Amino acid sequence: MIAADLFFTTPDHLLDALNKPQIRYAIKLSLISCTITTILSLWVGVPMGYLLARTNFWGKTSIDTVLDIPIVLPPLVIGLSLLILFQTWPGQFFEKNIFGVTFQIPSVILAQFSVSAAFAVRTMRVTFEQISPRTEQVAMTLGCTRAQAFWRVALPAARRGLLTAATLSWARALGEFGPILIFSGATHMRTEVLSTTVWLEFSIGNLEAGIAVSLLMIAAAVVVLILTRTLGLRGTGLV
Repeated sequence: MIAADLFFTTPDHLLDALNKPQIRYAIKLSLISCTITTILSLWVGVPMGYLLARTNFWGKTSIDTVLDIPIVLPPLVIGLSLLILFQTWPGQFFEKNIFGVTFQIPSVILAQFSVSAAFAVRTMRVTFEQISPRTEQVAMTLGCTRAQAFWRVALPAARRGLLTAATLSWARALGEFGPILIFSGATHMRTEVLSTTVWLEFSIGNLEAGIAVSLLMIAAAVVVLILTRTLGLRGTGLV
């Protein structure tokens, strides 16, 4: 399939696509939104993954199941659910009194985060489960608090998993389409990202530009796969 894309397009098609202001805007917004989404996903994924890996509590199975729902849920359903969420009175209150979300740039980040965070949690949980808790216990016997043991022992030991979670979250955010299309729209120079650019170009019959953008996304995916396999977590079922 990739070979077919390569034979269909030419370097000139790629350059023509990159010269379009709306595609350059889509690239810029994709890079910014994916980076913000990755930071937010790690902010949630690290503590949640550590909690699920190190503690047992009532309702753990239910929480674990809920966190995996975005991974298996149809993307369009996620986008529709987010759209309905902001039609409720709490969502409308938020948009009227704090800042707008629906069909604006924050909606792109939220749509990406809704799926990427699940991958970050799952990756970090596997990472912490592979790290022996004995080193943390030794640190606590030497005077460290639980928080200090986490920051000084567990987190440094999980750095490979942290980088893997970051790359997976970033790549998943880059490839997100369904939720963004429903929740954010695909408006030129506003909420257009690379995934929706492909759809927009195909919808007007501009196959060359659509495939050129697709090749950019394929290249990003290849880089991410190389990074995840280099950083580790092979054999965990995540990559």
